Amino acid sequence: MFRDEKETLNHLKGKLDELRGYLDVEAKKERVSELEAEIANPNFWNQGDKAQEVLKERTTLQKIVEGWEAAFLELEDLLVLVELGEEGGDEGILKEIQEILPALETRVGKMEFARMLSGPHDANNAIFSINAGAGGTEAQDWADMLLRMYLRYCERKGYRTEITDYQPGDEAGVKGVTFTVEGDYAYGFLRAENGIHRLVRISPFDSNARRHTSFCSVFVFPELSDEVEVEINEKDLKVDTYRSSGAGGQHVNKTESAIRITHMPTGVVVACQNERSQHKNRATAMKQLKARLYELEVRKKEEESAAISGEKKEIGWGSQIRSYVLHPYRMVKDHRTGYEVGNTDAVLDGDLEDFVEAYLLSKA
Repeated sequence: MFRDEKETLNHLKGKLDELRGYLDVEAKKERVSELEAEIANPNFWNQGDKAQEVLKERTTLQKIVEGWEAAFLELEDLLVLVELGEEGGDEGILKEIQEILPALETRVGKMEFARMLSGPHDANNAIFSINAGAGGTEAQDWADMLLRMYLRYCERKGYRTEITDYQPGDEAGVKGVTFTVEGDYAYGFLRAENGIHRLVRISPFDSNARRHTSFCSVFVFPELSDEVEVEINEKDLKVDTYRSSGAGGQHVNKTESAIRITHMPTGVVVACQNERSQHKNRATAMKQLKARLYELEVRKKEEESAAISGEKKEIGWGSQIRSYVLHPYRMVKDHRTGYEVGNTDAVLDGDLEDFVEAYLLSKA
């Protein structure tokens, strides 16, 4: 009577045993104890940003440890129920197990999926940038659609977002926008969106109702902790101040608090205009510059490795990662994984989880 349920539970037990080693649960428990001892120090709260980083690390590790332990305890309880049910031939216990088991399978499945987010910065917050390609108003409107899509996706994930730089379009949409994303594994999930996004539709700006193709680039960088060293020479920086172009009342029209920093050797440009304080905007812009230069170095090493192994990876406007077709048919297709859906409205409303999972699975 309980054979299938028992087989499923034993299979899940094997998975949890594997996850225990892969996630290094014991080491994480020890690390949590170390962090809690540090937090208990009377001088802990005088450390400012470092204290926040310690709290974030503890929370992240606790979620992993407690998630695994809760699943393992529930599994053991169900195995005991199976034994009791087998001894008494109790169909009521069988029904109870059948009701609980699917939720446990889902939890273990999510923990297995987390194995794919094991990159050095996957657990970090993210810095997200969208830039309109050639095409004027068409591309700028597409950038605005992407901004809405990603903000909705982040909202679904429970992430906190804050726009740090916003350059409005000439007639509609946005030329470029940068926002930060705070939440567990924000970079790990959002890095799946790095690349060129292509839109095909009947243009709402074309009086002849012709079909147009628009492109936008998406760049995602991990927010780096102070422990990660990126050498930036102040002499290599060109710093410009200007008046903020976004909302902010009378203040934005009177003071040049917005900051634009150009890293001359690489040509990387970052900007921040969301704070009233020029000092705070500069600090945020420098954090973005640090992240972009770090990512640039990582990509350079990856390209060198690809060249050595004979692989060639195109990074440019001709290599879109995903197409969003609204005419003559409706479909969103990821060209890296082959995954596609016909419900374009849901995708543009932030339903991206299946695309992200398909990408991470393909990389795993």
